[in-house]
Amino acid sequence: MTMADDSTVFVVDDDGDMRAAIQGLLKSVGLRSEAFGTAKEFLERWSAEEPSCLVLDVRLPGESGLDFQLKLIAAGFEIPIIFITAHGDIAMSVKAMKSGAIEFLTKPFHDQDLLDAIGQALERDRARRQQQSEMADLRKRYELLTAREWEVMQLVVSGMPNKQIAFELGTSEINIKMHRGHIMRKMQAESLADLVRMAERLRLSSR
Repeated sequence: MTMADDSTVFVVDDDGDMRAAIQGLLKSVGLRSEAFGTAKEFLERWSAEEPSCLVLDVRLPGESGLDFQLKLIAAGFEIPIIFITAHGDIAMSVKAMKSGAIEFLTKPFHDQDLLDAIGQALERDRARRQQQSEMADLRKRYELLTAREWEVMQLVVSGMPNKQIAFELGTSEINIKMHRGHIMRKMQAESLADLVRMAERLRLSSR
């Protein structure tokens, strides 16, 4: 089994033997990893720019893994988390999963269960990054519109016909058709339905 790509699996566990074992497993399937004994060490190294996930022990010196998960969420940091623990219970598991954890594994766990969870976590992170990239590109295209084109787009995606839009904006139907053409080109929309979907993603209401 090989899952090599540009992603990194971060491991935070105060048990050195466990860190080494997990890193050995990840290396065997072609996954790059970095391991730390504390959450603080991880934060000093982690960059949100690279696809990644976090294998996190529940019990850590100074701060529990569950508390660290909440701290990351509060700070707006997005990284899929897989919890591992030798002292877990149902309440812990529920709390972790409700806060967005991918999996909650009790030691000793099966290697394949961890690899499956990591595969799911990395796929989720890649999908999130792809969506963010697409949204950034869509916003850039939207910012190319003039103020009048923005007004026309608002009315077009609401389902208003050209004649009514022209009356609403106090201009000619020919001008509205021209603006619609510019909007479709700048937004790279292949159809009205495509433009409507873009507007929904942008949640257009005001500029």
